[in-house]
Amino acid sequence: MKVVLFCGGMGMRLREYSESIPKPMVEIGYRPVLWHIMKYYAHFGHKDFVLCLGHRADVIKKYFVDYDECISNNFVLTKGASELRLLNSDISDWNITFIDTGLRSNIGQRLLAVERYLGGDEAFMANYADGLSDLFLPDYLSDFLASDKIAAFLSVKPTQSVHVVKIDNNNEVTSISPMGDSGIWVNGGYFIFRREVFGFIREGEELVMEPFQRLIEAKRILTRKHTGFWVGMDTFKDKQFLDDLVSRDEAPWQVWKTRKS
Repeated sequence: MKVVLFCGGMGMRLREYSESIPKPMVEIGYRPVLWHIMKYYAHFGHKDFVLCLGHRADVIKKYFVDYDECISNNFVLTKGASELRLLNSDISDWNITFIDTGLRSNIGQRLLAVERYLGGDEAFMANYADGLSDLFLPDYLSDFLASDKIAAFLSVKPTQSVHVVKIDNNNEVTSISPMGDSGIWVNGGYFIFRREVFGFIREGEELVMEPFQRLIEAKRILTRKHTGFWVGMDTFKDKQFLDDLVSRDEAPWQVWKTRKS
């Protein structure tokens, strides 16, 4: 099944990087967050990717054209370093389609731009390319395909360190609690779509606004509550947190290390 990855955004909350590289190319450990997400899908057998490019598309293209397998794989060096034999590989069996979907296009328009590249599959997956999770993908996918729904997304507890405040009509505070404890669920991405979704998207529309409202009215969209690990890499603080998990070899999203498919 194809996986569409939205890679064209500016990543303005990561200003330390946004001018020079696109947000999905910000590194976690020694590989970009985009690589971590692709590695996650590939672990579950989904190795056919469509990259929706925009801001600094050249950086993403060059990274994969010049991809160095040695960085994340074991190898044997012989003959005075003139011959290198890889013992394993990351991307040798990946198929990656690179599509320019516009510098300032929103997610809905990026998805419309790659419709022709999705082949004849009944369904496909999509991802914001900045959120990492330990979600067990096969169960999520099989439940969706067994339903009559057109779209699905992951619901997660927010990770932002802010507080939700409830106020009465007299501006008296009735409660205050961390957002993560408030009972609120947010859209964590990890979308699955049937091809019919394109009939719900109009020119210029953002994906989760008008199209999702139409799907809600038609009762053709579902969500999966995920209480496991999920972190969206939105800020430098998020990047530092994820880097720390990698440095301790405690990164839950690296299911290729911790779990059999």
